[in-house]
Amino acid sequence: MMSLAWSLFRTTEQAALAAWPQIGCGDKNKIDGLAVTAMRHSLNQMAIHGRIVIGEGEIDRAPMLWIGEEVGKGGGPNVDIAVDPIEGTRMVAMGQSNALAVMAFAPQGSLLHAPDMYMKKLVVNRLAKGAIDLRLPLVDNLRNVAQALGKPLDTLRMVTLDKPRLRDAISDATALGVKVFALADGDVAASVLTCLQDNHYDVMYTTGGAPEGVISACAVAALDGDMQAELIDYCQAKGESEENRRLAAEEHLRCKTMEVEINRVYSLRELVASQDVIFSATGVTGGDLVSGIQQVTNGVRTQTLLIGGADRTCNIIDSLHSW
Repeated sequence: MMSLAWSLFRTTEQAALAAWPQIGCGDKNKIDGLAVTAMRHSLNQMAIHGRIVIGEGEIDRAPMLWIGEEVGKGGGPNVDIAVDPIEGTRMVAMGQSNALAVMAFAPQGSLLHAPDMYMKKLVVNRLAKGAIDLRLPLVDNLRNVAQALGKPLDTLRMVTLDKPRLRDAISDATALGVKVFALADGDVAASVLTCLQDNHYDVMYTTGGAPEGVISACAVAALDGDMQAELIDYCQAKGESEENRRLAAEEHLRCKTMEVEINRVYSLRELVASQDVIFSATGVTGGDLVSGIQQVTNGVRTQTLLIGGADRTCNIIDSLHSW
């Protein structure tokens, strides 16, 4: 798998470069479409038999690399692909920070095959491995993680998303004294930052997209962290309404077709069955994980985080693209 690292890195780079000129344009679907086109073109130049196992676009009908799509020109390994062409299209559209082009490769059959729907996620680094259980209330998990890390609760740092559906979780955590960092978007970056050696956060807890969850799981596995996840339907995430019930029924049908279960807690090993994974994230706008694209005198500069699970490497790659 590591032989594909350069090609993967170049793919997320090309997607980020395609989206970058549109920062601040206000049209997130246009941004997503440009990144998807660049990724698809790059993937189809690779000597792989690739299949998109985790893609994006079913919920919001945006341009997508669709689940089940086959990519690559053949003549190489069989690869499962998890992709989020731009994690944070709204952030690119509005000129905000922390947008990434993200993709992960894994051996065929090793990634959870799930629809694009909501997923509850809990992530910790290697020092708290085994201390989490998503079936327990969040407050119990926070106490258990603090104990595993040997930290008082009032020094524990939890990162989540600043969304209405997470207000109760934020209130529960702050009532314990836990320090909460609520991001506008970007739980892939938050998951990685939780698991890096010089970690920004101790716990990542959120309800967000399943594609981002499986992509995050690839990075978490490669960094020897721990993660649990649970698929939840539209009503659980957004509340009861006639339209939400219709969407939830569709999600249940898709899960049945894909042979995955809603409201079942999946372990990290069930999300990613192999540590022979590679993960790449290229910054579009600046953030805590990597720098965004910067215009320089003779071109532009990009920064990419490339993580290899098999050889336990974590590389920051700075590239100058000159014309």
